[in-house]
Amino acid sequence: MTRVKGGAVAKNRRRKVLKNAKGYFGSKHRLFKTAQEQLFHSGAYAYRDRKQNKRNFRKLWITRINAACRLNGISYSKFINGLSTAGVEINRKMLSEVAIDNPKLFASYVAIANDALAGKNVKKEASKVNKEVEASPKEDSADISALTVAELREMATANGIKGASSMKKSELLEALNK
Repeated sequence: MTRVKGGAVAKNRRRKVLKNAKGYFGSKHRLFKTAQEQLFHSGAYAYRDRKQNKRNFRKLWITRINAACRLNGISYSKFINGLSTAGVEINRKMLSEVAIDNPKLFASYVAIANDALAGKNVKKEASKVNKEVEASPKEDSADISALTVAELREMATANGIKGASSMKKSELLEALNK
């Protein structure tokens, strides 16, 4: 029987492997065999690290929450226990963001957790805090200036500013900041 070398199929397969191995150090991007080995390992590392990434982010969020809790005079474990006792359902990612962006709101969560740990009924208070968060958007001048003219006009008419439909953006910003 005659020998079959594989021709174009084998060449394309090898070319694809070497293309994926581009940027690897040494012979791992030049030689097919070592490149293929490295790609197998790289795939395994990528799979493993996609799982580890989730763990690492959770660690980061917990560290941030713990730091904010210590500033408010409570430990992380007591804080989380107090929130669960109070019936506040907020994940660690959001708690971390609140701790960074809005320390006053985080302090109110700490107060809710402390009250729940003391045995007070705080379920109504917790729902009140959640409603306040949803109802009060941030209205800093930096945030307002990023809005479009149409959005600023809507905001001006909602605030009862007369003549908002004919104002320019700078005039709208000035009127809304007063």
